[in-house]
Amino acid sequence: MLALHVLAQNSGLDGMVVRARSSPVRDAFMTAVNEHFGSVTRLHPLMSDDVLLGGIDLTTTLASGSLVEKPGLLTAGNTFVLAMGERCTVGLAARLGCVLDQDPTKRLIVLDEGATPDETAPANLLERLAFNIDLTEVGIGDVSSVSYTLNQTKTSDDDLHQIIAIANQLGVASLRAPAFALKALRATGDLETAAQLTLVHRATQFPQETDDSPAPEQSAERQQTPTEIPDDLVLDAIRAMLPDDLLDRIAAQKALAGQGNGSGAARKSNRRGRPLPARQGRLSDGARIDLIGTLRSAAPWQTIRRQMTGRDRLHIRQSDIHVKRYENRSDRLLIFAVDASGSAAIARLAEAKGAIELLLSQAYARRDHVSLIAFRGTTAELLLPPTRSLVQTKRRLAALPGGGGTPLAAGLQESLMQALHAKQKGLTPTVVMLTDGRANIALDGTTNRQQAAQDAQDMAIAVRSHGVESLVIDTGNRPEAMLKHLASTLGAAYLPLPRADAHRLSGAVSAALDV
Repeated sequence: MLALHVLAQNSGLDGMVVRARSSPVRDAFMTAVNEHFGSVTRLHPLMSDDVLLGGIDLTTTLASGSLVEKPGLLTAGNTFVLAMGERCTVGLAARLGCVLDQDPTKRLIVLDEGATPDETAPANLLERLAFNIDLTEVGIGDVSSVSYTLNQTKTSDDDLHQIIAIANQLGVASLRAPAFALKALRATGDLETAAQLTLVHRATQFPQETDDSPAPEQSAERQQTPTEIPDDLVLDAIRAMLPDDLLDRIAAQKALAGQGNGSGAARKSNRRGRPLPARQGRLSDGARIDLIGTLRSAAPWQTIRRQMTGRDRLHIRQSDIHVKRYENRSDRLLIFAVDASGSAAIARLAEAKGAIELLLSQAYARRDHVSLIAFRGTTAELLLPPTRSLVQTKRRLAALPGGGGTPLAAGLQESLMQALHAKQKGLTPTVVMLTDGRANIALDGTTNRQQAAQDAQDMAIAVRSHGVESLVIDTGNRPEAMLKHLASTLGAAYLPLPRADAHRLSGAVSAALDV
């Protein structure tokens, strides 16, 4: 409840994300929200821009002949609660962010009801809200209406430097996070509490054990400020709060920042799918007219048009026509390109087999398809065409051979061919490559490491030029520089996972591709 008190009494923190399914615990929390903020405005992810931001009052405008506008929900009140935040679109998150930027007194509470860790609100919305509260494992007895007395505490440049140093240790990339932490420090007067409220959920790495003991003359200066907490004590407290699987859950997502999430591609349609805002257009292309959008566009001009024509009727022009738009997503195809060469092939293939079977079990609900390519010797071979059949997949995986050279370029070439073929069928392909990166077979089948590396780079450029998303998993005992460079050429995430078992491998792919 401390986060609610801090949010209610301090502006500029923008809001919080509350992760909880419908339960008595969440009901108790929402009761506390109403007690702290009074009247709140409830929002839904599917609300239109007219409802949220305001627009033309169509009925009144048509009746009066003059433009009449109605306010949106975001203009009324200062505290908003967004239900089902995991379904919030990136566009809606951007609109909510603009409202928060324009008025620092407004606050947004996002209720995240996601069933899995990967099912969350958009990153551009999570980044701009100060607090992230998880009520998943909180009991009803732990939710109490404790009253906190908060006194504004003055902060110094040293406090800001200490916060920045802690954020750097945690790998926090957000520029807002230190500002949020400083405001929380002013409200609570405790650096550890401020860091736990604003920095822990943004951590992307475990803080390193460092020996940064100050010089003797610096120690004397430190002793003159007894209220300052040493960095190592704060980091120890934060380290205890970080989950053990932190890296497995978020490292891959951070690597793919700004590259999409590997889900099926969005395709515009005029017939089916999720409704999108209407756009100006023509009916000659078979599109369906959006009556409300058309009337809304024509309404402001009715008085002028009636005066020009002398006719007291509704005037609709071609420029007023708006057509309906929909968005549907194609099925996704995960193409596993597995390095089946060398003495370690048996272990790598066993991991790949287990990971593919684990991922395939999720495909039925998400309409995903899986394909398998093995490259070894001098060529690459398609062992499993795109399928959702678990029985067929297990049969093909059991017969997966191993041994020979590493024709990395051939593996990329076959992956590209399968990806282009999948696109022709309306699928959205994503290539997942498992290899140690020690390419030694060129495309022409000769043993030439230098040429093999160059051919692999050329094929990587071709894969990227066709817009195929990819993920490179380094299965070697040590990270391979050549493979990291190859991932950069592909525009792909690079994940070094030595000795990863099937469950960890599956988890890394799921996190990276939001499977």
